[in-house]
Formats: sequence, structure tokens, C-alpha cells
Amino acid sequence: MNVDHSLPLEYSTDQNQLNILGFWIFLGAEIMLFATLFATYFTLVDRTGSGPSGAEIFEITPVLIETFVLLTSSFTIGLGVHAMRIGHKKAMMTFFAVTLLFGLTFLGVEIYEFIHYVHIGAGLQTSAFTAILLTTLGTHGAHVTLGLFWGLFIILQVKNRGLTPGTANKAFIFSLYWHFLDVVWIFIFSFVYLKGMM
Repeated sequence: MNVDHSLPLEYSTDQNQLNILGFWIFLGAEIMLFATLFATYFTLVDRTGSGPSGAEIFEITPVLIETFVLLTSSFTIGLGVHAMRIGHKKAMMTFFAVTLLFGLTFLGVEIYEFIHYVHIGAGLQTSAFTAILLTTLGTHGAHVTLGLFWGLFIILQVKNRGLTPGTANKAFIFSLYWHFLDVVWIFIFSFVYLKGMM
């Protein structure tokens, strides 16, 4: 395996570069998934039937907490990648762990939000609007849940194997995934919650 030491560790082999390219292609498919969910949401947003509308069920406080913790997690994972690039294994693992704690907090608030929606009568079967709302939020939440397990495995691999081209590549690809989830959340925050509160 030829390692190019002039490149960041995660890009330092031909295989690593192919892995990153392949993951960008995968993210293209993920963009299509969320684009489909958003298109369906915008189509069904006014189909509330006898159920509540977004303005009636959305609460700004949990949404602001979710947004703050997820955007902060994007910053901490960036710090983790920086620490990885300068060879600080412990700092990298710490920043990744903090990122996952933020992700866990986000998930906790989202679960609270789901329970609240169902409690006030905004379940999956209430209306087309609540169905697509919960499906869109649930799909993003499922991605965050997957990210929590994935990130934990990355931390364990770095702990056991150190910072190698292989572990650095996996950690960097995970950071791309996490940033993608944050970008999707910005769209959810802007076009689902803020627009829905008006």
C-alpha cells in the first residue's frame, strides 16, 4: 500500500480517495431520499383533515435546542477531524465523543417531541400532514441513530488501532455523514418548523 505523506492521512492512499469518492456518490442518493421527503411534505403540508396544523403543534423551544446541539456537534466533529490531521489521537477521540453526546441529546429531544405530538393527537394516522411530518423527522432521526452507533465504532477502532490511513479514512467519511445530517436539519428547521409556525 503506497502512502502519500504529502496528503492528509484520510486521503493518503488511492483506496482511501476512492472510498471518499464513493461516499460522496452515496450522499447523492441520500440527497435524493430527503428531496423526495421534502417534495412530499410540501405537497401534503396543507392536508390536515380534521387534525392539527403545524402552527398548532410546533413548539419553538425544543426545535431551538435540537438546532443548537446539532449545529454545535458539526463544529465539534470538525475539531475532531482537525485533531486527527495533526496526529492528536486523544483529542480526536474526545471531540468525536462530545459530538456523539450532542447527537444523543438531539435524539432525546426529538423523542420527547414525538411523544408530545402523539399525545396531542398528531400521530401517523391523523392526517396526511402529520404522516409526512413524522416520516420526514423520523427518517432524519433514524439517520442520527445510525450515526451514533457508527461514531462509537470509529472511536473504538481509533482507540484500538491508532491513527492509520484506514481509521483516518473511516473517521473522515463519518464526519461527512454527520455534516450532511446537519445540513438536512437546517432545511427541516427552516422549511418545516419556521415556515410551519407562520
